[in-house]
Amino acid sequence: MGTAVKAVRVAQPSPHFTARTPQQESYMSKGSLFLFAVAGCLLLAQPLMAQEGINGNLVTVDWLQNNLNNANVLILDASPGPMHAAQHIPGAVNVDLLTYGVHEIPISDTEKRFQSWGISPGKKIVLYDQGASIMATRLFFDLVYHGFPASGLYVLDGGLSKWQADGGSVTKESTPSPKKGTFHITKFREDVRVKLPEFLNASGDPGNNVLLEALGANWHFGEVHPFDRAGHIPNGILLPSEDFYNEDKTFKSVEEIKKMLAYVGAKPEQQIHTYCGGGVAASVPWFAARFILNYPKVKLYEESEMGWLLDERDLPYWTYDAPNLMRETDWLKSWGCNRMMRMYGVSQVSIVDVRPAEEFNQGHVPFALNIPAEVFKANLNNPEKLAEILGPAGVNASHEAIIVSGAGLTKVSALAFVALEILGQKKVSIFVDPFDKWTQPGTALTRDTTVVGPKKAFGEVSIPPMTYPVNIRKDVIITDPKSTHGLYPKVFIASGMNVPVKAQEGKIVHVPYTDLLNADGTPKDAKDIWNILVKAGITRYAELVCFSDDPGEAAVNYFILKLMGYPDVKVLLM
Repeated sequence: MGTAVKAVRVAQPSPHFTARTPQQESYMSKGSLFLFAVAGCLLLAQPLMAQEGINGNLVTVDWLQNNLNNANVLILDASPGPMHAAQHIPGAVNVDLLTYGVHEIPISDTEKRFQSWGISPGKKIVLYDQGASIMATRLFFDLVYHGFPASGLYVLDGGLSKWQADGGSVTKESTPSPKKGTFHITKFREDVRVKLPEFLNASGDPGNNVLLEALGANWHFGEVHPFDRAGHIPNGILLPSEDFYNEDKTFKSVEEIKKMLAYVGAKPEQQIHTYCGGGVAASVPWFAARFILNYPKVKLYEESEMGWLLDERDLPYWTYDAPNLMRETDWLKSWGCNRMMRMYGVSQVSIVDVRPAEEFNQGHVPFALNIPAEVFKANLNNPEKLAEILGPAGVNASHEAIIVSGAGLTKVSALAFVALEILGQKKVSIFVDPFDKWTQPGTALTRDTTVVGPKKAFGEVSIPPMTYPVNIRKDVIITDPKSTHGLYPKVFIASGMNVPVKAQEGKIVHVPYTDLLNADGTPKDAKDIWNILVKAGITRYAELVCFSDDPGEAAVNYFILKLMGYPDVKVLLM
């Protein structure tokens, strides 16, 4: 914020000037020194007083009330026109986002528009909307992107709602057109905006990038879909804009927002991209991460899902958060059971059939390894022993392990999934199709023995025995509920038909695993699963602990919660 420099006029002697006596001069000098000292103290105190009520780029209602008539403060109301006409803060200039739109226009027109609002360098510009909304933060983004210094931009914390709640006056009187501003657009802040090529690359690199979606769960999981497809951008993380606000419509504290971002896996050292449907709601997590938390690498994808879906390449779109935890027939035939890919080492897949040996021998998918479910169940508490079995059987810890039960997502396949996650398998998925779908296209199961051992002849396909490393994860299975402490309180999910007699201390909800599955063993649609979980009382901000007398039932719910993107899920062994 620049400091205004005022011209100093040198006083000239009055024509009625009368000479003072030495005593008067001495007295006046001492008085002048005193007055200058007092004035100096006041001047030194002014910056402190001016900063009271300013927290970064947020200002409080009290601050704005004290500066309502400050000529250096410009108030912009980002609410829709009818709301502004009904009531607004006195002196506020209406900037109706729905009228002027968010589409790009020539720079000269944008500059004229900003100037018509009275925007000039050196002013403190306070933006507000109805409170806990998306308009003020979006206007903040527009101005920052077009080069207005963020140091001179502020959002009224709590908006008009907090203003009125704290006794601020409102008016229906139209605000006179402000004096034309002098702000000129000289450069864009490209460090705050991401465009499709970079955003597309980021979606495929979740280790170094985070994609935060500011829409609601009904949109994210596909219940609401104004576009031609339902769902969200791949690897997008659900973090609705409304979650950033308190009940009084002010922003949550720095600590609480940090906790939210940490919970969903967003770290300050990562590149964070925010998006929504059309680039407006995305401004809330963008503003919170960049200007409340001061995270250094935060960009807004202005085109958002509209731009993604309009791309001529027909980019992928998900409803589940982790659909690749499920594998289907066509995928498995191509990548796991293709003989040529096996011969040339392209297939990085270990197929683990968990049926009993007698069923396996009656027919199985090519190259499957038979490790019955009882082996996994018996060694849940002994992962080192399980590793000693898996390696010689041909399971490669650095490959994707696909669990096959022949009946989709079952208690036994889910339990094997959990066991492999404990061991730190690079990737684990479940074959969710029943075997009758495998044979429908005319491809039969095989009774051929899967060879585990060194190749004996050219063209032979065999699976080498492995040494399975033990890299135990502590965040999958627990035996004592008090042994872990998540960022949010525990919620226990009773996963069987009945709630176990042995109660847990804390909130318990009952979601039988069968409620989340279709009759063919596939998970229900993401939107239906979400509604079931919400109705049961499961909050997304929780340490979720699945439990049942049968650990396989708890494992099914664990798998589905991971499929839905819940960040903190565990299985409790009873």
